Amino acid sequence: MTGENGDMQADGQADGQAGDGAIRSILIVGGGTAGWMTAAALAHALPRGCTITLVESDAIGTVGVGEATIPPIRLFNDTLGIDEGEFLKATKGSYKLGIEFVGWGQEGHRYFHPFGTFGKPFDLLAVHQHWLRARRAGSTIPLDALSMAWGAAARNRFAPPLADPRSVGSTFDYAYHFDAGLYAAFLRRFAEARRVVRVEGEVGDVALDGESGQVAHVTLTDGRRLAADLFVDCSGFRGLLIAGALGVGFEDWTHWLPCDRAVAVPSANTGPLTPYTRSTARAAGWQWRIPLQHRTGNGYVYASRHLSDDEAAATLLANLDGEALGDPRPLRFTTGRRTAFWRRNVVAIGLASGFMEPLESTSIHLIQAGIAKLLAYFPTRAFEPAGIAEYNRVAVTESERIRDFLILHYVLTERGDTDFWRACAAMDIPDTLKLKIDHFRAHGRLVAREMDLFGPASWLAVHIGQGNWPAALDPLIAYAGEPAESVRFVERLAEAIARGAETMPEHAAFIARRIAG
Repeated sequence: MTGENGDMQADGQADGQAGDGAIRSILIVGGGTAGWMTAAALAHALPRGCTITLVESDAIGTVGVGEATIPPIRLFNDTLGIDEGEFLKATKGSYKLGIEFVGWGQEGHRYFHPFGTFGKPFDLLAVHQHWLRARRAGSTIPLDALSMAWGAAARNRFAPPLADPRSVGSTFDYAYHFDAGLYAAFLRRFAEARRVVRVEGEVGDVALDGESGQVAHVTLTDGRRLAADLFVDCSGFRGLLIAGALGVGFEDWTHWLPCDRAVAVPSANTGPLTPYTRSTARAAGWQWRIPLQHRTGNGYVYASRHLSDDEAAATLLANLDGEALGDPRPLRFTTGRRTAFWRRNVVAIGLASGFMEPLESTSIHLIQAGIAKLLAYFPTRAFEPAGIAEYNRVAVTESERIRDFLILHYVLTERGDTDFWRACAAMDIPDTLKLKIDHFRAHGRLVAREMDLFGPASWLAVHIGQGNWPAALDPLIAYAGEPAESVRFVERLAEAIARGAETMPEHAAFIARRIAG
């Protein structure tokens, strides 16, 4: 409807469901993955009593680097009731069991960051403590061999985890690779079928209420005005509302995460459809490889202080598995976060809230996490400060935990072949990360902290994969029998994983059956 001031707005009381003080209208500024994930989730959570509008312009491109995900994306899709086969078909998706890192610790060395755990413990000690003791006793079984996710990934096989918790086949998890543009289009259809209204247009101005300082309405470049109670800023790096209108600052993390540019290009599929992402260290950063059904996504994330744009593009094109399907597309960014994610009646989600380089595929997860927190602290029109403060506290903590995990990959490198890697190895790091490194280096202990997105197995994979070897074992292992028992345990676990992986179907064959329904 049109209000007295001529703004386009919705009457959230149309069906009598929203009470006094309830949010009656929401405007999402920006589309893409962030905008349409937000619209779909809000439409599902608020089926009546609140209108949801999304404004986006076809003339403004979106950043499409988020084609790899981590396991929580399955919860997002399941919560919306999305069928996995339908989703994979619509997004040209594939399965992801983890990330293979090539050349990070040392040139030519590989290791795997799996989704799931390393085996199943048979006593109070973590599996990796027995593995470390077995290694000291002469075992040559690599840590990767104790991961069911790698057992399947190394053979290009996939099947869902088994339900029986007693089986080693239950010890892994999975996520997806997909075309982010197709995912946004898929969620747009989902959201519009649930009464979300899309407005084509570009925001030209943002008006603040003179009394409250809240955003009152946005004006499109053609003069239309869109008003709402709650605004969600999904406008990308520009942060039109959170930064442009409300002046929220940015905390720059480039001194810890020095990569500030990327160049991306799709290529033709070659060879088997691998169920994992690959990250290959290069002279001034790293290259991603993300296999989809119809193509392979590739990109080079790099530090512009150490590499020119032309050199980055040439390196990427020289290291593709298949023929390039377009010209390399450049992207510039600054890793860091907003000093506040929610201010007044504006919540920033996606790139408007900050940027975490895609090393561990957290971009889409951070969108999902922002949406989950918005629903957990959903406001009234009073916008109580306590809820906003808690949202910001949790968001800051989550971001800093992810930041520390990403820094871990860089600072643990033993490479010294370029200025970039030498600088990474010598950098000062946050105290929160130093504590975790020191604990592992002393006794192989994995210290968890509040709101760690990545669990012990993830940290273990990077510590060991990049050469942070413990000086001693957990003191408890001295009471756990003889070293030979650890050797036998590790051997049996590796054999069970290998047998289980061999029974799984080929990854591409499983996808074909899943899509067929």
